[in-house]
Amino acid sequence: MTSHRQRRPTTETLLLAVTLIAQFAWGWSRPEPIAQASALDPPPPIGVIRVASLGEAITAAQWLTLSLQAYDNQPGVSIPFLQLDYARVTAWLDRILDLDPNTQYPLLMAAQLYAQVPDPVKQRTMLDFVRQEFLRDPNHRWRYLAHMAIMAKHRLNDLPLALACAQDIHVHAIGPEVPNWARQMHIFLLEDMGEYARAKILLGGLLASGSVTDPHEAHFLMERLEALNTIRK
Repeated sequence: MTSHRQRRPTTETLLLAVTLIAQFAWGWSRPEPIAQASALDPPPPIGVIRVASLGEAITAAQWLTLSLQAYDNQPGVSIPFLQLDYARVTAWLDRILDLDPNTQYPLLMAAQLYAQVPDPVKQRTMLDFVRQEFLRDPNHRWRYLAHMAIMAKHRLNDLPLALACAQDIHVHAIGPEVPNWARQMHIFLLEDMGEYARAKILLGGLLASGSVTDPHEAHFLMERLEALNTIRK
């Protein structure tokens, strides 16, 4: 039988082991990283992105989306949305839509993530962004503006702004995929504002137009009109 000699560790192996132990000890002793909202840099210029992505705009848009989302949840770091620079957040969302105009995800992020902070100024920043982008594709983006109209009413306590958003939906989102309730929001907001005469005129005109074909919906709207007719103002 052939005997095997026990190999002694070489100098290189010992140095590698010492290095790894030193790195582990240094990492263990480091303090926890501190979240810095300023870490969100401006988005790269669109020309640079197109060159770097070899013209794959949709892939580049997805990469930017993941990069933006990563800033609020970095390893060992949690940056509240409230601390982010919303001008830069808007710039990132704009850049994503520049690369992929068909994606709706930036509007979802604006409405469901960044607009949820308890800061009226930042909420309005996201509302303005959604309202502007809605006009570029109303029939597919109406739901995000409808969400913002509800936010303007209940969280910002700004009924005129909520009404303006609802009127935008009524005027511009005219495709068959847009539900009637979304296109009728402005009527009920007028009622909330005490504009009963205007609400009655619009509601009566809607019923007379014959565009409401669902009998349950027509019955509901008729009841609302009858209730408005009982108000003496």
